[in-house]
Parts: sequence; structure tokens; C-alpha cells
Amino acid sequence: MKDRTAFIDANEVAKGPIIFVMVMGAFVAILNQTLLNIALPVMIVDMGMSANAAQSLTTIFMLVNGILIPITAFLMEKFTTRHLFLTAMSLFAFGTLICGISFSFPSLLAGRVVQAAGAGIMMPLLMNVILSLFPIEKRGSAMGMIGLAMMFAPAIGPTLSGLIVQSFSWRVLFFIVLPIAIIDIILAYFLLRNVTKLSNPKVDYKSIILSTFAFGGLLYGFSSAGEMGWGSPLVLAPLGIGMIVMVFFVLRQLRMKTPMLEFRVFKYSMFSLTTVISVVVTMAMFAAMILIPIYLQNVRGFSPLESGLLLLPGAIIAAFMSPFTGALFDRIGARPLALVGLGLTAVTTLLFSNLTDETGYYFMMFAYTMRMIGISMIMMPIMTAGLNQLPRRLYSHGTAMANTLRQMSGSIGTAFLVTVMSSQTAKHVADFMPASGTPSESQLVNIENLATIEGINDSFMVATVFAVVGFILSFFIKKTKPVEEDEEYYRQAASKKESNMHVTREVGYENR
Repeated sequence: MKDRTAFIDANEVAKGPIIFVMVMGAFVAILNQTLLNIALPVMIVDMGMSANAAQSLTTIFMLVNGILIPITAFLMEKFTTRHLFLTAMSLFAFGTLICGISFSFPSLLAGRVVQAAGAGIMMPLLMNVILSLFPIEKRGSAMGMIGLAMMFAPAIGPTLSGLIVQSFSWRVLFFIVLPIAIIDIILAYFLLRNVTKLSNPKVDYKSIILSTFAFGGLLYGFSSAGEMGWGSPLVLAPLGIGMIVMVFFVLRQLRMKTPMLEFRVFKYSMFSLTTVISVVVTMAMFAAMILIPIYLQNVRGFSPLESGLLLLPGAIIAAFMSPFTGALFDRIGARPLALVGLGLTAVTTLLFSNLTDETGYYFMMFAYTMRMIGISMIMMPIMTAGLNQLPRRLYSHGTAMANTLRQMSGSIGTAFLVTVMSSQTAKHVADFMPASGTPSESQLVNIENLATIEGINDSFMVATVFAVVGFILSFFIKKTKPVEEDEEYYRQAASKKESNMHVTREVGYENR
């Protein structure tokens, strides 16, 4: 019987089944998150919980994800691909079951924590496996499959969730996800092989504790800023603690020979550049995901289902474009794709900065679809271009760092854009108020709606600036090959070992 725990060379393994199993796991984890967002208002009524408590179900998932992702570099070097993926999917499935059968807020929250503990491992692990399995000239197509999962799940999630909660219990959302997760675990048991090399690093508990407080504090602070305001002690305290602890965490990692998270990946210029572009693009991308539903539902009075349907075509087209974009990346590289994609993103984001109370539904659908086509040409190609420069021994650290910063930039972008919208809305309310007299109730509602639209427009204008910055930076993207550091690294290690053995023999000879 073949030993499934042994390391198998990339050239000797069937890649298709491995990628299918892991993409399926990533898809179901992302789908779970998008399903829940729409169902929160129904859950508030059914469970009798506050809006803040309901929001914490989303916040805790993001927080545990953000804390765990930086640790995945260590986990990927400590445990085999198969062991780590089966553990992650089992945790996710168990957490989903807890959520589905829970009848109290604490048990629901506990289920979300267990879910997030599994989900946080999947994306960095999947990217690390692709880097290990595929040569540089074929990675774009493989990474495109990740893009398909990343975009298709959010595409169908809101609409599917809206249809289900209108006719069934919100628990059905979890019981839709659970069978898919269980099937994936069974498939992984039989199909998954170990394709990443292990270095068996020692557990550094101080680094784990510092990482938890650093990333946890920053993520909590940024995710709370949009709702509570930047002046709230519940925002400033976590941000302050996170920043201070982050300094100690980074310094510790730079002093260690085998750090838990290797910050020296930033000495590779293309990885650093593409990471900055990815952060900027992620912040711009979140503008439409947050602001368009606010505009449609709060200002124009569309239902959540109608709001989801407007976003659906663009998300589906972008999802199915992702594999083709990946194949194009293998042929022409990242720069042409990034320039076209970011140019399209900047133009369509600018269109959304001119919304009125009569902007057409189908015009918005078209603009959003074109925007998502642009974004599909950016995300995975840019990330792949940066990771391609890293030597093999840094794959796990590169994927962990890229996913950590993507998570952080999503929180920062959300908080920043919502803050811009809120502050500008308040300013525009004052501008629209009549110079004399007290407005009637209907006039006041109209003023607030117009002010909200202008606040949303201002926020989209800021997002346009993010997209333009990314567009300018994309001119500096170059094709790269992995730095030939691995051979040198292992040759030096072997030479040092041989030298030590020689010294030992010499000492032994002298002692004779």
C-alpha cells in the first residue's frame, strides 16, 4: 500500500486531483462567509441578539483568520500537506455543524471560531502547494483556479443566501455548506499527497503570542473603526497595542535564524512591489462591495435580493475569467494584465463617484460588471508575479505574508472608506440644509438621502485614487524567475556540515 504521508516529488504526482480537492475547500470556506453576511438581520430576530452581537459573528471569523494566517508559514513547514489540510477541513466542518445546531449566541460564536481556525489555513496552504507543484511557466493557469474559487463564491453567496432566508431557516445555510465540506474531507483522504518539503522548525511560543496580539489588535481596531469611529477607545486601544506589539514581533523575527514569519521576503523587489499593489487594489475593491449595497438598499429602497442580483453578473463573469487570465499571465506576464485591469478598474470606479438618486439599475450592473472584469485581471496575476521571485524555501512565508496583508488591507480599506462616507455625509447634510427655517420631515429625509449619495460618491473618488496609484505602480512590474538562492543555500549548508565533519575527524586524529 502506498504511503500517503511520504513526500512526493512534484513531477511524480497527479496534480489535477490535488488542486481540485484544495480549491473545493477554499471555495466552501469563502462561500460560508458570504452566505452569512446577508442572513445576519434574520438571525438577529430569530436568536434575539443585538446588532453588535450579530456583527461580532463576522468580526470573530475575520479576527481568528487574521491571527492564524501569519502562523501558517510555521504550520506548513511543521506538518505535511495532507495532515494540515485534513485538520483544517475537519475543523471547518465541525465548526459548521456547531453553528447549524446552535440555539444560543455563545454556541454560535464558538462555532464561528472553530470554523475560522480551519478556514484561515486553507488559502495560504493552497497557494504554497501550487508554487511547489507547478513550474514558473505554468503557475498563472493554476493560480487562476484559486481566483475562480475566490470570486465565484462571493458571486453566488449573497443571492443564494437571500433566496434561502426568504423561504427557510438561516440554519439551512450551514447545512448546505456541511455536506460539501464532508465530501471534500473524504476526497482529500484518498487523493491528497504531500508535495511541500518540511523543515521541522521549533515552536516559538513567544512569536505566536506576539503575532496574536499584533495582528489581532490591528485587525480588531481597523474593523471596528468604520462603525465606532476613529476616536473611540475601543478602536484606539487595540490599534495602539497592535502597533507596539508588532514592532517587538518584527524585531524578534529578524533576529531569529528560523523565524515563524520571515519578513526578509521583502528584500525581493518584485514581491514587495506586487504586495503594495495588491494592498492598494484590495482597498479599492472593497469600495463597491460595501458602498453599492448601502446605496441600493438604504437610499434607493431596493431589497437585499435585488442588490445581490445587480452584483451577480459581474462576479460570475469575473470568476470564470480568472482561469483565462491565469493562462494569459503565463504567456504575456503580469504587467499588461495589470495595466489593462487597473485602468478599467479606475475608470469604472470613477463612474461610481457620480451616482444620483436616479442612476439606472442596469447602468450600475454594467459598470460593476466591467469593474469586476478589471479586477479579475489583477488579483491573482499580481500576487503570482511577486511569489515567482521567491526561492523555494520562502514559499510558505511568501504566501502567508501575502494573505496576511490582503486580510489587513481589506479591514483597513473598509474602515477608511466607510469613515470617508460617514464624515462627508455629515458635511453634506449641513450644506444641503436650508439657510432659514426648519425643514419638514419629508425634506429632511430627502436631504439625508442626497447627503448619503454625495458621501458615497466621495468615498468612490478616494477608491479611484487607490486604483490610479496601483495603475502607476504597475508600470514597474517585470517578469522574474525564482532567485537561485535555494541551491546556494543548501550547498552552503552541506559544505558547513562537511566542514564540521572534517574538523571532527581532524580532532579525532590529533587525539590519537
